[in-house]
Amino acid sequence: MIFADLEVKINTKNGNEILLLKRAPENDYDKTVLVIGVFHGDEPDGEYLIGRYLSQRSTTKNRLLFIPCLNPDGMALKTRTNANKVDLNRNFPAKNWQKTEVNEYFGGTEPASEDETRFLVYVIEKYKPDLIITLHEPYAVVNYDGPAEGIASRISQITGYKVEESIGYPTPGSFGTYCGIERNIPVITLELPEHTNNAKDKNALWNKTKGIFDYIALEF
Repeated sequence: MIFADLEVKINTKNGNEILLLKRAPENDYDKTVLVIGVFHGDEPDGEYLIGRYLSQRSTTKNRLLFIPCLNPDGMALKTRTNANKVDLNRNFPAKNWQKTEVNEYFGGTEPASEDETRFLVYVIEKYKPDLIITLHEPYAVVNYDGPAEGIASRISQITGYKVEESIGYPTPGSFGTYCGIERNIPVITLELPEHTNNAKDKNALWNKTKGIFDYIALEF
């Protein structure tokens, strides 16, 4: 069972659903935090962590929004890219978007060419989050864009993952550039370790990261 309200859902090219879920106080809320899992289809643990958090009741002073799986087509195909072979994290209409060769980092034929990208742009424009956390793999670091250095340090304290301002390679058309640098929204790219299907490892990952959910609900 999931203890959250369904705000919006859309269907992908391959007929899978992308959900926007909400958990919020009954009355007024302080801030809005958006958490996104599975930008890349071969990085599934973000959905696992979001699902585990939402499977239990908890209190929050903030409005929490979750997209457990942004790229369900890619996850079903076990590919980084979506069904159109586009890397969603290179498809945002940032000023540095580039048309690149068709490989696993292909940013699409034009900015925001993909349904998944346009859906996320819509969510950001409608809900105006004060903080966005995206859950990736496999580097086990806390990367950030925009005015998020202090938040990154706090998440580093919770997880033990070191803070890295740069991921170490160019990312034209990235979500972090579009939201963090160009729109001044604090964006955390939380790189989890490489996933496994081992139940013990999954539980250890949850124990290491569950404090982040308490932080965004009650502390941020």
